[in-house]
This record gives sequence, structure tokens and C-alpha cells, in this order.
Amino acid sequence: MRHGGDPIGAARTQEVDGYAFGMLRILLVEDDDDIRMSLRRALTNLGDQVVAAASGADAIGRLVEFSPDAVILDLGLPDLDGTDVLAMMRSVSSVPVLVATARDDEREIIRLLNAGADDYIIKPYSAAQVQARIRAVLRRGGVTEETNSPTIRIGSLAIDPRGREVSLGDEVLTLTRKEFDLLYYLASRPGEVVSKRKLLADVWHLPWGGGDRTVDVHVSWLRRKLGETAAKPRFLHSVRGVGVKIVVPPS
Repeated sequence: MRHGGDPIGAARTQEVDGYAFGMLRILLVEDDDDIRMSLRRALTNLGDQVVAAASGADAIGRLVEFSPDAVILDLGLPDLDGTDVLAMMRSVSSVPVLVATARDDEREIIRLLNAGADDYIIKPYSAAQVQARIRAVLRRGGVTEETNSPTIRIGSLAIDPRGREVSLGDEVLTLTRKEFDLLYYLASRPGEVVSKRKLLADVWHLPWGGGDRTVDVHVSWLRRKLGETAAKPRFLHSVRGVGVKIVVPPS
């Protein structure tokens, strides 16, 4: 059953920088009526299907019901803090989330990325800019050459890029989107020490400048899920002042 708020968009395929995208299903979370209606209309005219939510609670319900390809999340919601909504979304879905914020502040941006956002956009913005950023996130997060790559095995650790699944022995690990991207990137370069600067550029697509804490936090989260610590590493080894590498643990 189609809900009254769901728009009707003509399905079509678009090609962006060599990547083919069909009509995307986008969840737009924005409490400002004027911005929500104008952006929804513009994105629909660009060929996407958009469902809108004006509150955090409505957004979570729509996320589960609509199963969007991407989410545009404004942080200034009337019922819940936008960061809390982001955390709730991450607990039930790995859908790419583009956070809309009025603050062009590096610390705030890093905080949001560490909280699970895939990218951000500074207000005011155009629908074309939003659409371009969403497609860039999708290219980085799955519509890439890695989808045709074989499973990588590092000892008892298996990383399947096609299914974006990771298993350690018989246990399937639950990773966030960025945790998987980081692990896959390192596993594609076994034994190679990769600098934080390169990880920020290639995994997060961020410029260098105080954001190395982002890498540290995600490495720490990965270690916890791999059953290791910085003091007693097995797979992930930090080389002080240089970077991080993944190795086959000793038997």
C-alpha cells in the first residue's frame, strides 16, 4: 500500500561519472516545512523517490517501513536530538546517512562522522548538490570495483566485499559501514603500514588536519570486535608515528 505522503517518481537510470544509478529511494528528515517540501519536490524532479519525515520518531518508523537507499538527516528536530536519531538509525540499518548541518565546524563534523554519518552537507544547499553527495557516498560504499572482488582471508578472518560480511572463525561480526570499509581497505593491503593521512583520504574522503582521532576511534572499535586490544593486538597492529597494518596472527 502506498502511503499518502509517498511521491510518485518516474523510474529512470542515470549515469554519474561512469556509475549507473536507477531511481533512488531517499528518506528526507527535515522539520522545516518549506525546506522539506521544496527539497522533496526538487529531488523528485531529478528522478528520485522521496519520503519525508518531520520528526525523529517518524523518521525511525519510515526507515524501517520504506527501506531507503539513503537518508538526508537534519539535526534540528523537534522531538529528538539529531545525533540520537542517527544512533537509532545505526542500530537498525547500515543505510548511508547524509547529515545536514548549519555548522561548518571541524570538531562538530568529526563528531558526526564518528557517530555514524557517512557524509555531511552544510546549509544552505541545492537539491543537485545533495543528489551528487548521495551518489558519491553510494559509489564509495558499495557500487565500486570491490563488489566483484573475491573474499579476503587473513588467518581465521574472512571479509566478503560482495555481501559486505565479515566472519571470525564461525562467528559473523556485526560492523558499521565505516568499520567494514576500514577493515576491507587494510585487508586489501596485508602487511602494509597505512598512514592515518591515507586512511582519512581513501576511506573517509577527508582532508588531513586534526582528524586522525577518527581513525583511532574506528581502529579501537574494530579491535574490540576482533577480540583484541592495542596492548595485545592480533590482526591490527599500530606502528607508532606511522600508521596501521593488518597481519595474519601467529598460530
